[in-house]
Amino acid sequence: MIYLKIHDTENGSMVAMCDEALIDKLLSDGEVVLDIKTYNSFYKGKKVTKDEAKSIVEQVEPIYSANVIGKESIELAISLKIVEKSGVLWIKDVPYAHSYSMD
Repeated sequence: MIYLKIHDTENGSMVAMCDEALIDKLLSDGEVVLDIKTYNSFYKGKKVTKDEAKSIVEQVEPIYSANVIGKESIELAISLKIVEKSGVLWIKDVPYAHSYSMD
C-alpha cells in the first residue's frame, strides 16, 4: 500500500507518495536524513493500492512537483513519468526522489 496526498499550490499540484511501511521511519545515512516520522502528515493522505494511486495521479494536472519515497512508490512514479529513473537517490536500501516541473 501507498500513502498518497495531493497538495494544491499556486504553481500546480504537488504529489506526495510514500510506501506504507516507511511512513513512521527516520532514515539517515551520514548527513542525509529523511525524517518521514516527524513529517508524515505531508504524505498521509489516502492509503491506496498501486492501481488506485495510478488512477488518482493520472487525473491530477498540472503536476508541479513530486516527493516520493519507497520502492513501490518510486516504481509507480517512474511509470507515470513524474520521476525519472536517473533522478532516484538512495538512503540505505530505500529509494527516494524529488522532481519539479519548470513548464
